[in-house]
Amino acid sequence: MLMASDHYTQLKNIIKPYLPEDVTVEDIKEDSHLINELNINSANLVDIILDVEDAFDIILENKDMENMETVSDALGIINTKLEEKP
Repeated sequence: MLMASDHYTQLKNIIKPYLPEDVTVEDIKEDSHLINELNINSANLVDIILDVEDAFDIILENKDMENMETVSDALGIINTKLEEKP
């Protein structure tokens, strides 16, 4: 089982290709707001969610996506989904 810090690294690697040119991977902090601070547009946010589902082998519901505003939110949702897996 991956530790939370590994999830954070994995999530940063998922987000990285979707960052605009004016944002670097070093700008990704746990409290970073995905849209407001990292300047990720809604289309890329959908791609990130799909990549998260594939990477962690989880299914995200619409309510999960609505609650995924910051990197920390995403990590919390990922960890909850992983704990719920049989």
